[in-house]
Amino acid sequence: MAGERVRVVLATGNEGKRRELEALLGNNWELLPQAALGVDAVEETGTSFLENALLKARHASAATGLPAIADDSGLEVNALGGAPGVHSARYAGVAADDAANNSKLVAALAGLPPPARGARFRCVMVFVRGPDDPSPVVADCSWDGFIASEARGAGGFGYDPLFIDPASGRHSAELTPQEKNARSHRGQAARALRDQLLAQSGSR
Repeated sequence: MAGERVRVVLATGNEGKRRELEALLGNNWELLPQAALGVDAVEETGTSFLENALLKARHASAATGLPAIADDSGLEVNALGGAPGVHSARYAGVAADDAANNSKLVAALAGLPPPARGARFRCVMVFVRGPDDPSPVVADCSWDGFIASEARGAGGFGYDPLFIDPASGRHSAELTPQEKNARSHRGQAARALRDQLLAQSGSR
């Protein structure tokens, strides 16, 4: 694979995610957002992050004939038995926004002391060579922390204003993009996927 520029469809419409992942993978990889290739998002009907990531990757690969990368991620709260999990984006309802999801989470954990508010952001990122690839490359990474009783910070999105990064003591929404990428579940998963792909390609 060294010397070739491998075209891969990225099963997301997030341009920032595409740039970050392409920078991690290096010059041999060209990531094409699925929307740019006329591919609509697939319904996420899986019961786990891995199932949803594979659904998205296989759908994008089948529609384009290219290898594909996809991820699925969310928040798992210990006191809630791992919820909201795969339902993180729609925790407060299908049409819920970040504020509504955060409000529901604060209410669900009301009265719990800090030691009982453990949680993790989790990301599963996959690479498939084709829609029927029997051996997808999988990276499953977590960012452990705690859920605060009130929001803080203006950065990030989703549950970032409530998630406390124990390494810094700050909320995720208070971290710079560089700090967040260095610690986050998605940053870890992207680097882990990169390492596996480069090792397999012999380009490491």
